[in-house]
Amino acid sequence: MTLSFQSMILSGRGVTAVLGPTNTGKTHYAIDRMIAHDSGVIGLPLRLLAREVYTRLVEKVGHHNVALITGEEKIAPHRARYSVCTVEAMPRETTASFVAIDEVQLAGDLERGHIFTDRILHLRGRGETLLLGAATMRPILEHLLPGITVVERPRMSQLLYAGTRKITRLPNRSAIVAFSADEVYAIAELIRRQRGGAAVVLGALSPRTRNAQVALYQEGDVDYLVATDAIGMGLNLDVDHVAFAQDRKFDGYQYRNLNPAELAQIAGRAGRHIRDGSFGATGRVDPFEDELVQRIESHEFDPVRVLQWRSKALDFSSLKALKMSLEAAPAVSGLARALPAVDQQALEHLSRYPEVMDVATTAERVEKLWEACALPDYRRITPAQHADLISTIYTDLVRDGRVNEDFMAEQVRRADHTDGEIDTLSARIAQIRTWTYVSNRPGWLADPTHWQEKTREIEDRLSDALHERLTKRFVDRRTSVLMKRLRENAMLEAEISVNGDVFVEGHHVGQLTGFRFTLAAGEGADAKAVQGAAQKALALEFEARAARLHAAGNNDLALSSEGLVRWLGDPVARLAASDHVMRPRVILLADEQLQANAREHVLARIERFVNYHISTVLKPLDDISRAEDLEGLAKGLAFQLVENLGVLFRRDVTEEVKSLDQESRASIRKYGVRFGAYHIFLPALLKPAPAELITLLWALKNDGLDKPGYGELIPMLAAGRTSVVTDPSFERTFYRLAGFRYLGKRAVRIDILERLADLIRPLLQWTPGSAPRPEGAYDGRRFTATTSMLSILGATADDMEEILKGLGYRADVVTAEEAAAFLASQAGATVEPAPATETAPELADVDPEAATTEAAGQASGEDGAVTAEPTAEEAPPAETEASVEPKPVLLWRPGTRQENQRGGRHHGDQRRGGKRQGERHGQAEGRDGGRKGTPARAKAQEGKPGGQRKERPDRHERHDRGGKFDSRPQRKEKPIDPDSPFAKLAALKEQLKK
Repeated sequence: MTLSFQSMILSGRGVTAVLGPTNTGKTHYAIDRMIAHDSGVIGLPLRLLAREVYTRLVEKVGHHNVALITGEEKIAPHRARYSVCTVEAMPRETTASFVAIDEVQLAGDLERGHIFTDRILHLRGRGETLLLGAATMRPILEHLLPGITVVERPRMSQLLYAGTRKITRLPNRSAIVAFSADEVYAIAELIRRQRGGAAVVLGALSPRTRNAQVALYQEGDVDYLVATDAIGMGLNLDVDHVAFAQDRKFDGYQYRNLNPAELAQIAGRAGRHIRDGSFGATGRVDPFEDELVQRIESHEFDPVRVLQWRSKALDFSSLKALKMSLEAAPAVSGLARALPAVDQQALEHLSRYPEVMDVATTAERVEKLWEACALPDYRRITPAQHADLISTIYTDLVRDGRVNEDFMAEQVRRADHTDGEIDTLSARIAQIRTWTYVSNRPGWLADPTHWQEKTREIEDRLSDALHERLTKRFVDRRTSVLMKRLRENAMLEAEISVNGDVFVEGHHVGQLTGFRFTLAAGEGADAKAVQGAAQKALALEFEARAARLHAAGNNDLALSSEGLVRWLGDPVARLAASDHVMRPRVILLADEQLQANAREHVLARIERFVNYHISTVLKPLDDISRAEDLEGLAKGLAFQLVENLGVLFRRDVTEEVKSLDQESRASIRKYGVRFGAYHIFLPALLKPAPAELITLLWALKNDGLDKPGYGELIPMLAAGRTSVVTDPSFERTFYRLAGFRYLGKRAVRIDILERLADLIRPLLQWTPGSAPRPEGAYDGRRFTATTSMLSILGATADDMEEILKGLGYRADVVTAEEAAAFLASQAGATVEPAPATETAPELADVDPEAATTEAAGQASGEDGAVTAEPTAEEAPPAETEASVEPKPVLLWRPGTRQENQRGGRHHGDQRRGGKRQGERHGQAEGRDGGRKGTPARAKAQEGKPGGQRKERPDRHERHDRGGKFDSRPQRKEKPIDPDSPFAKLAALKEQLKK
């Protein structure tokens, strides 16, 4: 094994190590060497630095020739010649002519070193290989790669120690270094208060945020940069002085002091090209010792003696074999087995998960698990939590071959919010980086391109938001700049952007929305001067905006459900009530700077738009309000229709409608008015847009914008709902305005109620004895609810009762037995005995009890038999099933004026006999658990059709015969014909009782 290992790596032929301190131009040299070849790959330690080198290469050879490949990003033009990668994303093998690895001294890092070591030992270019790094790497590279060519480059400028200074006394163009986000933020806050502001750079920032922050510093907007050691990895910054506010950091395993080489790597960022730089201590860091200063200034450091190493000869035959192969020791001196990294820690956790052990049974699945373990822990959560996420991803990959995109979509959605403060946004960026990595893994997603674009877009938006929060928190240049101008007695210059942002001396001071200016929050001596300068610019802008609005088309204006008129999205007016509901008043939302003619022109234009909008959306209503061909009663009815915004209850205008002749009706109908059974209305208004506008006009007139239920019903209308459950807290009028009729527990769309009337009408017009009998018809005066009625209403049987009662119908209750007998007599049925539990399709072929069951089913809108349980005291012990009585049947009829005025006494009749006397309608409506006896009229004289009464009616039956419930004249009792089917039914009942 040793010989094989040596044959692979122990050769430095064709490898050149370019070593030296910072500011020696190593990276610049590597870029020049790469573009001299026809193809090349360069690996860099940070995603931030990879982005910077990618940009420089694109400038030299064009974007179509350069690919950028990191764990979270992939830009791969077709046939790209050069690839810029993070070291982790570099290929294990390549056919490229040139290979370069930057910052090779990181091969000694405890956390990432084994990855750098692997690339140093294995990855080669066909023509040239460059290893770039500190001079401390020379001995170990010459030991591991005999024959390597080493080139040392000197620093182009001097680096000098400047001692210790307070943070607030540091010179301009300084970078202050700390090793925790909290410390970075605290220092930046202090500099903002004392020196105007600072940019911040942390390794966890996205390239977009980091570049934006660096631009603040590079362009001179701020003179200070507060950063972690991320600036030590080759980032090119125009820094004159580096101050260490901390000299200890957490290296992934422990807190430790930085060694001299690490301090020099960071301090070397000071001074660029031939300009000298300085370094020193600040804050709570003690002054550097003389020996340390001398070593940093002369770049003399202890050589790297050991590189971190982990075996790449992995055994995927089983989980145990994989873990053992990861524990293999190096066979060459100068290499040390690396401590378990994040991926190995995740594997250790996952190997104890039963669900993982059950599926990781083949070499292919074990290899897939190791691939999943490579997911970086961007969120810095606990190893167990990170393992849980990997387990979820791995399970999807094994089970479905792809990561579940619904699960991924939910995780991405959670990160897709730009609200919150710096820490919140940083956490979301870390979260989205995880899914950016997943989207760039080959074969992990069904549609990787979609997710790469989406996660990139979200990361960019989060990065922009984070940059904005960082700048807002740590940069405050406005006060100092403006006060300086005021001290010079200079006139402040103001300007307004196309988006309405108002700037004074280039600083944002407020926002112009429509014709109203809002000054940005701020206090101090400059506030009054800023506002005065802004107002001068606004005076001219208001006139220009007024001219543009006056010439604007209707498409540029919109009316919102809150009654606001918006111009290009900005509110410019609001509506208020007037004498005419269809002509609301317009109130301008404008500052005093909008004056004279400009104000009048704006108001006139908005009024024209509002009138046009109302007349267009409510055209039928507008047309009828302006109708000149209507006369007399027709004109009065049209007036009422307009006043009620398109809907009248027919009962409220019964006399007027009766008095209309056919010619008058026709004159109104041509305007789209429909005369329904329950309403006089305009069907064209039963749409979301007209209904929303109608609701707004009513709310303006009746101070209803804040009333419960405003705007809640329009979405239901838009969704095509035919009926909805009512909310008692809502203002009832909103139902009518939205096109619904409020009927107790449900509200039904007006046009649907008219369809219901069309279903009921033939049932009440049917003549008994004629064929065929429509479904639901009973005796020509009453009907039962049918399935089709329930269907169009989208309601239950109980809801149907509420709806019919709300429409003025009243129910007579008969037993299912009586109803079946009567229906059978209408069909001329011959009744045969049958078991009480059977149900037959034809009434002519069933026994009385079976017929009763079907009648009950028709009345409830159900298909099967519906029976009610008797009470325990009524049910015979051995014959409980035979004693179960069917549900009563409700026969609906138009209510009389007196009944309707009483407002719905339940069915208007009571039951007779013993315990049934006084039972209410609620018991007959299906809420019959535990009730005793049968409903009213259950004891009607046998053999009499339709449930006729006994010779001794109770008080309510005498009332009924008085004409208040039954419109038929009272009929005299006749002897029963022994040959009639009713007599046969009675005889059959007696026989069954025996």
